[in-house]
Amino acid sequence: MLSDKNCSQKKILLISNGHGEDLNSSLIGEKLKILNPHFQVDSFPIVGEGKSYLNKNIPIVAPLQQMPSGGIFYLNPINFIKDLTSGLITLTIQQIVTINRIKNNYDFCVAVGDVVPLFFAYLTGKKFVSFLVANSSYYENHLKLPFLTKLILNSNRCLKIFTKDEFTRDDLKKQGFKNVICEGYPIMDTLVSSKNNLPINPQLPMIALLPGSRFPEALNNLILELKVCEILVKKYGGKWQFYTALVSTIKENDLRDLALQIDWKYSQGILKKEINGAEINIHLYYDAFADILLQCNLVIGMAGTAVEQAVGLGKPVVQIPGEGPQFTYRFAEAQMRLLGLNVITVEDDKDIEKKCEQGADKIKEILQNSNFLEKCVKNGKERIGDRGASLKMAHHIEQLVSAN
Repeated sequence: MLSDKNCSQKKILLISNGHGEDLNSSLIGEKLKILNPHFQVDSFPIVGEGKSYLNKNIPIVAPLQQMPSGGIFYLNPINFIKDLTSGLITLTIQQIVTINRIKNNYDFCVAVGDVVPLFFAYLTGKKFVSFLVANSSYYENHLKLPFLTKLILNSNRCLKIFTKDEFTRDDLKKQGFKNVICEGYPIMDTLVSSKNNLPINPQLPMIALLPGSRFPEALNNLILELKVCEILVKKYGGKWQFYTALVSTIKENDLRDLALQIDWKYSQGILKKEINGAEINIHLYYDAFADILLQCNLVIGMAGTAVEQAVGLGKPVVQIPGEGPQFTYRFAEAQMRLLGLNVITVEDDKDIEKKCEQGADKIKEILQNSNFLEKCVKNGKERIGDRGASLKMAHHIEQLVSAN
């Protein structure tokens, strides 16, 4: 703990670039403020609107503008073009101007993401730590970092490198990087039950639907997931229960319109359809993500961070490739390499019925394989880890701020 005299002078800037990156960074920032109330912690989200920071009452000091790709243009050149036409270059210039204007207001930086937040942290001229949340050796069995990333990480101003898994930590150490540690993945710290009394029948398998957080893509994803549920009930009977975790950008009117579009019915948080004489109910919740994930037996996932969290809990995940811009087959396939055996991706068939039938068959197959389910629990611990990472990382950062 710092003395009051030193603490009053310590100002920390969190720099991140993406929804998952913002979430991880905000969790670390929250713990920093708890560890030392004298710290002034601000944020600089490079992509999106920084909602995770706002939820944690961490001030935003960056210019904000939502881009069409959500920062995931590397998967599709068309998304990059859309970002360019929407003002990406102007926004980037504004961000660089802003970081240069405010850099002397801060004593220390925390860069969360890939080379972009690293570059911005380096621009400040301050000492910093890096959390390489966007990088993992699991993708290719060996992490090939861009030249600029290596240059910045080897700078004497980079005091520590955090990785989200031990495999990547060990790989970077073999490559000669110093001060590399793994304390886990902060996103797992959000999975605390909100004590929602979900009407779950413990005798029936519970399937969680995670359509993602990007609107309107999440609605399109939900349509595919509903089709999987429909086929599952048609082929294997109605002894299932389905719960969906929705983001607040999806409104009641959107759900009513969606129900009309695909011949379902919507009423009071439930999507309904009669199949083979029985009614299938899809329960929809805005505020029960952790409860749904903690209690489910399997996930139908079309998301990024949420699927990682599911794997961390040892859940099996069936991925249905969508139209994007985020959750395409390419994204799903990369996520499968990152997360290992828990994640199964169906083939990207243009025949939607066939693609969704594959998903339904996989669900039935997985839940009948107790040996595989045990392996999922073990793999989840190895790939993602347990809770507590944000506090452990904040402790390291506090010590570095104190010493510098």
